[in-house]
Parts: sequence; structure tokens; C-alpha cells
Amino acid sequence: MRVLVTGGAGFIGSHVVDELAEKDPEIVVVVDNFFLGSMENLVDSSSKLGSRLKIVTWDSGDYFLMKKLFRRHKIDVVFNLAIIPLPASLKEPIWTWEQNIKMTQILSELARKKEYKTLIHFSSSETYGTGVDVPMPETHLLDPKTPYAASKAATDHLIQSYIHTFQIDAAIVRPFNTYGPRQNDQSYAAVIPLTIKRILSGKPPVIHGDGEQTRDFVYVTDTARAAILTFESDRTRGRIVNIGSGREITINEVIEQICSAMSYEGEIEHTEPRPGDVRRHQADISLAKELIDYEPQVLFEDGIEKTVEWFEGKAQGQQ
Repeated sequence: MRVLVTGGAGFIGSHVVDELAEKDPEIVVVVDNFFLGSMENLVDSSSKLGSRLKIVTWDSGDYFLMKKLFRRHKIDVVFNLAIIPLPASLKEPIWTWEQNIKMTQILSELARKKEYKTLIHFSSSETYGTGVDVPMPETHLLDPKTPYAASKAATDHLIQSYIHTFQIDAAIVRPFNTYGPRQNDQSYAAVIPLTIKRILSGKPPVIHGDGEQTRDFVYVTDTARAAILTFESDRTRGRIVNIGSGREITINEVIEQICSAMSYEGEIEHTEPRPGDVRRHQADISLAKELIDYEPQVLFEDGIEKTVEWFEGKAQGQQ
């Protein structure tokens, strides 16, 4: 197995690389422009893979560079995690849209031209918008509320069009809110790392709106493992598969859980709702159970403990 992971130095991408390292691949090529990724995220996989891990600092939105890379390393399968994240789309919507579309378009076209065999593409639960049918199945209405979500819905449609028109070998995983060690806590941080970082720096947690908006949080190793299972099962080809915990939790409960794990008893700051914020999210994971025998292994409470511990260790290392 010769694998390429776009965005492989990022949060979820590096955990996918870790999972791949356990499969004894012939080679794993990580393509990352390090917009959000970090070399530190690849330390564990590098120790396991050694010279079989190739790290390439390129923009996966460059067609000719990517084509050259595929031919040089004779790639079999691609896990596509390169992304401009949701918070960036609230400040740079055009750039977010264009980059997310272009990166996926290039991989779809290279698959059509038989430069590699299989594409496992990472979508986002944000494509659904606010839950109408809860829990939300893969057939749920797509109603993206942000430019980021719209770009992810568009890339899903693009890949599906290549599947049906050109018969490329591809599957789409649609993770819900993934969290855990290595999640970005700098610019464009999500609620869990942002809250942990604020408490560590002596600032109060922030809740946008009333905090009763819900999410389905899935621990990062569950997401990464599900992606590998999706590749290993031929039954997933041409399908979209939700990956989540199957549990709905409010942002208020999330903040409360983090505060408990960090023994924080101070005030909580409330601000205006975030633009484009969805109200309800809960994954229907019955298809994942059917197709790849998926079951989440990490409970939210345990995952928060692990995540807090990791960020505390990181903060101590920076002192």
C-alpha cells in the first residue's frame, strides 16, 4: 500500500497517518503547506515509519506538482484532509471557497486520469446545516450555513459526479465534531481547544449565544480509525458515511465538562451568537455500523480528560 495524505500534518490528518503506520504500508507521503499543520504532529508516526514516511511541503492545490508527486511515488490511495477551516471562512470566504474546491477538483481529476486508484475524501457535518431530522442520516437535507460548509457540500457533489460519470473509486467520510490531542488552538481554533487554552491562560471560557446549540463530538482516534475502515471496505465505494458518536451534547455541557476536568470555578463569558452557527447536530451512525462495523470507542467524558491532559502537557513544555 502506497498512501498519500493531504493535510497529513494537521490535527485529524496526523492521526490518520498514525493509524496507517499500524498497517505496515510501503510508503506514506504527507502533503501539507503547514497553514495549520505542524511537524510535531508527525513525531509518533515518523518513529514508526522511518524512511517510509515522506513529508512534502507543497500546496495540494497545484495540479502539476501533485501529478508529479503521484508518478514519483506510484500512489495507490489518497486520504484527502487538506482544508481551509470553518472559522477562516467567516473572515476570508472567497479564499476558503476557492481553495477547498480546487484541492478536491485536482484529486478528482487525477483519479479520472488513473494516476492513482482510490480516494477517501473527508467531508464535514457542517454540510447538513441545522438538524431537521435528528439524528441526522446521510440522506439529510444539505443546508450549509457558512461559506466553509458550502464549499464542503460542493466538493462532495463534485466527487459524486466523478464517481457516477467517470467511475472513479472513491468514498466520502462525513465526520461530525472531531476533538482531541493536536487540535489547533491558535488562529481559527474550535470551541474545545479554545476553551482549554483560555482557562490555562487565566481567561474565562466564552459561550456564543445561549449555549443550547448542540453538537456530536467524536474523539479523533475514532474518526481516524473509521477512515481506514472506510478504505478497507469495498462496500463503502460511492457512498457517504457519517462518523460521529451518536450522542447530542449542548455547548453549555461541553464547557461545563472542560471546567470540571480543569477544576475551573470562575465566571463564564457570554457573547453574541457566531455567524452561521447551526442549532442542532447529532449523527446517525447506523450506516457506518453496517458498512464498516464502526463503534465509537472513546466516551466524551474520557476524551475530554485525555484532551485536557494533552494540552496541559503542551503548555508546560512551552514554559
